[in-house]
Amino acid sequence: MHPQRYQGVFPVVPTTFREDGLLDLASQKRCVDFMIDAGSNGLCILANFSEQFLLADEEREVLTRAILGHVAGRVPVIVTTTHFSTEVCAARSRRAQEQGAAMVMVMPPYHGATLRVGEEKIHEFYARLSDRIAIPIMIQDAPVAATPLSAAFLARMARELEHVAYFKIETAGAASKLRELIRLGGEAIEGPWDGEEGITLLPDLEAGATGAMTGGGYPDGIRTILDPWQAGRREDAARAYERWLPLINYENRQGGILTAKALMKAGGIIECEAPRHPFPAMHPAVREGLLAQAKRLDPLVLRWGH
Repeated sequence: MHPQRYQGVFPVVPTTFREDGLLDLASQKRCVDFMIDAGSNGLCILANFSEQFLLADEEREVLTRAILGHVAGRVPVIVTTTHFSTEVCAARSRRAQEQGAAMVMVMPPYHGATLRVGEEKIHEFYARLSDRIAIPIMIQDAPVAATPLSAAFLARMARELEHVAYFKIETAGAASKLRELIRLGGEAIEGPWDGEEGITLLPDLEAGATGAMTGGGYPDGIRTILDPWQAGRREDAARAYERWLPLINYENRQGGILTAKALMKAGGIIECEAPRHPFPAMHPAVREGLLAQAKRLDPLVLRWGH
């Protein structure tokens, strides 16, 4: 068991670029400050919703140092260190730990549409990673990796590998998988977490989820669901979920990766909401619908920068 068990809302920090595609570290720091002010219990950087697949290795290091330095311990930060290579992932994770990461998040080894490995090699991958660091490892079980990870296999790794203790479940039937993972893994499962922008948050909480890794645009809204749930006020949590679900759905099904940046740009937090080429920009009609839905809820993101 690790000395601290992390729970609550740990949204993904978007990566901010300038119009010319270069990193915008000034906007990046304002983005982080807003997310902390909006009630994030912690943050996650360099995830898929951070456009990590568009970043050079050197830029990853720049962002990790800049963000961890700017956060300066105000909240715990999870650093995503996914890579197909065991050695590259372990080295990334070791550097993240040395720079102050509270945890690393890692998908199983995959590349493209077809390059996968079986359970034996996946187990070896996480075992070697666990041997190299002293902070918790979160396994991200997401469709993008297209790698089957049964609840039984995840629970086995939690029991057998010292630092494998957190699980972000984003596959179909997430609540059922979380429930089975908790049943099989017991106390070895320090953090059964919800993902996918919170689209299944309420059933996942009912299944035993203790954390939520959502988009970064409205952690204040997600807190209105998680806080009453954790306090035992289940009906209050359900009503809050019903209130915020249309915006959650808009992010999950329409705006996707660019949602947080569109909201932050509208709220004066960041200078530019553009993705890095060749990722397509958000369609203007989608952006208009997103902002209209957000305005009905008056989240802090639309007021913080003004």
